[in-house]
Amino acid sequence: MRFFLLAAATLCASSTTALDLTMTDRYSLNRPASLDYDPAFCGLWIANEGPEAILVTLDGLELRRISSDLFRIKAISLEGDDLIVSDGNGKFQRLSKDGQALSAPFQIEGGWADTEGIAVDEDGTLITVEDDPEYLTWLSPEGEILRRIDTMTLTPPLSEAQGIARDPRTEHLLIVDDLEGTNSLYEFDAEGTLLATAPLSEYGLDPEGIALRPGSNQLFIAFDSGAAIASFDYTPTLPEGHAPLPPGADCAMF
Repeated sequence: MRFFLLAAATLCASSTTALDLTMTDRYSLNRPASLDYDPAFCGLWIANEGPEAILVTLDGLELRRISSDLFRIKAISLEGDDLIVSDGNGKFQRLSKDGQALSAPFQIEGGWADTEGIAVDEDGTLITVEDDPEYLTWLSPEGEILRRIDTMTLTPPLSEAQGIARDPRTEHLLIVDDLEGTNSLYEFDAEGTLLATAPLSEYGLDPEGIALRPGSNQLFIAFDSGAAIASFDYTPTLPEGHAPLPPGADCAMF
């Protein structure tokens, strides 16, 4: 059975295409948290707030397991052909996909940040979501704070941001707010303007991570309650007159 959701959203006035999700699949996976999609393996990198991260196929078969010099891996993202991970206490490290350290850990400016998710912009800027205090932050590759948005000032407030994904076709940012917040998906433009929100309670509780497969317009959301990953067909918010998005790069191994 397919489920349809049209967001009742905070949309910009010129929008003619609204954020739309169609759930296509769901499978159990223990303690999924931060996610990112890897087209080289057609799989998902998953951090579960333990000392290791895993790479799994899109239906949950484990392919690889890596560790870092951090005491835990709370957030993970692809950075070019490599990975960047964070411990959620302000430290980051760059790793190869076979788990080799590419550099020593480095610290965010200011020394501490409750980083829950990481995305990487085209120019190498790190975009993070942070909890307690609640921020959407743009960082230089070395961890210098470039700018920040207090997500509690949004309508509705984004109080428990847990995961972030970036759509390279639109540069939109997709962020999930967990059960202590609104249990919703938030969509932002590249500058951090809120475009839309979509409740996720129909599909699962306590979303912790999100990843995008642009080559198939496919979105993956990790739910802590029930320990599952759900996949969705995804349509972003688009401005008036915008042509349908072409598919992005997809599985390189096929």
